[in-house]
Amino acid sequence: MTVLVTGGAGYIGAHMALALLDAGETVTVLDNLVTGFDWAVDARARFVRGDAGDSALTARLIADHGVTDIIHFAGSVVVPESVTDPLGYYANNTAASRNLIEAAHAGGVKRFIFSSTAAVYGMAGDEPVREDAPLAPLSPYGRSKLMTEWMLADLAAASDLKFGVLRYFNVAGADPQGRAGQSTAKATHLIKAACQAALGVRERLDLFGTDYPTRDGTCVRDYIHVSDLVNAHSVVLDHLRGGADSVTLNCGYGRGASVREVIDTVKAVSGVDFEVRETTRRPGDPAAIVAGAERLKSELGWTPHHDDLEEIVASAWAWEQALRRRNA
Repeated sequence: MTVLVTGGAGYIGAHMALALLDAGETVTVLDNLVTGFDWAVDARARFVRGDAGDSALTARLIADHGVTDIIHFAGSVVVPESVTDPLGYYANNTAASRNLIEAAHAGGVKRFIFSSTAAVYGMAGDEPVREDAPLAPLSPYGRSKLMTEWMLADLAAASDLKFGVLRYFNVAGADPQGRAGQSTAKATHLIKAACQAALGVRERLDLFGTDYPTRDGTCVRDYIHVSDLVNAHSVVLDHLRGGADSVTLNCGYGRGASVREVIDTVKAVSGVDFEVRETTRRPGDPAAIVAGAERLKSELGWTPHHDDLEEIVASAWAWEQALRRRNA
């Protein structure tokens, strides 16, 4: 059995490949290296440079490498960018995913796990949002992901494909062993950006919006450690391999931290009082979104091991320091 990890040279995909390899799986990584890095791919994996939407390429990989399972991370993920470039997001996320799903179906792949997003819920409010909440994405990014969820559900209804859809909240942190982390220089993730500001890589940190209806006026998000997130994928993969039905599940801890709270934590961990510039809201950002993740725990037995904001920040800070030394 081979697991194909698309986007496996990127942030979450590289961590997923490590977790699979550590568990003794045979892994093929497919990545076009637009935002990923070839050095982030563990030497134990096969690496192929290419696009997940290239039907001919993915069909060959499935046949030649004996792919039985696909975990699909490849795609574009910046909400404000999706607002200014919607067609690019529908091409890179929805259309490319459609081609990959078609190749998987034609090649006899029976299990497909998809990296989705809490952005499918839109403006969810202060209470934890559950999987049965209304789906009302505010951005083309969220809509592009939701369309892929629909495609998987429709194909599963017409075939023997089983899927797992994991709706991420805010992923952060780095591999506790220091083997992988968020490496994109201009990434928009708050914790990474704050760590870069603390290191002086960024001149300052911009705080987008201070007038939201939240406890301190800034956005509230549910931050999940990347290692706990990839473990959730492993749990879902085992669930599907055991013959269980397809699942759509939230991935988060069930509580949120505000932007100001995250900034304060980064300052405390790093010991640096970096500059923060308050500015206007970004388009497409909901005020608060926190995971109702009880199903992942109760139905599949998932247990988080890094559920602590300070630990998440400390691992991100350690990775950012290592990355700076690497790039020096």
